[in-house]
Amino acid sequence: MAGSELTNVKSPRVKAARRLTKRAFREQDRRFLAEGPQAVREALKLDGVTLELFSTAEAELRHPELITEARLKGVPVHRASGEVMSELSQTVTPQGLVAVCTLVHVPLDAALAEPRLVAVLAHVRDPGNAGTVMRAADAAGADAVVFTDASVDPYNGKCVRASAGSLFHLPVVIGAPVSAAVRQLKERGLRVLAADGAGKHTLDDVDLTGPTAWIFGNEAWGLPEDVLAEADDVVRVPIYGQAESLNLATAAAVCLYSSARAQRVP
Repeated sequence: MAGSELTNVKSPRVKAARRLTKRAFREQDRRFLAEGPQAVREALKLDGVTLELFSTAEAELRHPELITEARLKGVPVHRASGEVMSELSQTVTPQGLVAVCTLVHVPLDAALAEPRLVAVLAHVRDPGNAGTVMRAADAAGADAVVFTDASVDPYNGKCVRASAGSLFHLPVVIGAPVSAAVRQLKERGLRVLAADGAGKHTLDDVDLTGPTAWIFGNEAWGLPEDVLAEADDVVRVPIYGQAESLNLATAAAVCLYSSARAQRVP
């Protein structure tokens, strides 16, 4: 790799990237950090999304294909020392690759062009759970994921990592009020189901063959009453064993895959 190694954690380039660990600066700069080979690989597949790439010498040897791909796309690649990478990384054990990317979310109207399966995160605050729901939605073939205005920032470092690249695969909406999202989903012909442990019906009771939007709530206290009232039905995942409940990401995966299977099996 040409050029000298970045070793000064206070250099303008490093400071400009480091500030993106804060939500206010991500919103101001319209950029975020994608850390690790999987996230970088998926970001590079989208033209114009990756703005620059920081890599340690060790990561360059482990993932030469990513360095080559970045250079072929005209992305500036900076070799960074371990100290600099520690400044940019938001993990205990940095993987040696951090990309600066432009924001990729889309307006609600654009995300709901022809939806059959949509995940809505309402009041979800844990970034790990939110990222895992994105990954599950992507795997289930969902058409969009909507982060409401009271939910975590999908560009949070932990959320990006937990999505395992899915942030770059499907339309993501941020900041939509729950009522506006539910209204538009219903206008597009989707049945809106709220996933809640106190639901009157279980997954075994409902018809999931048609276009469906699932609303998933806060990890600790679920969905507020006003959101439950806006849904067409409130559905719970049946518990056949002795577990008290499922965590948010697991319940979301079960619901999304139940819909995906019902929509695909004649």
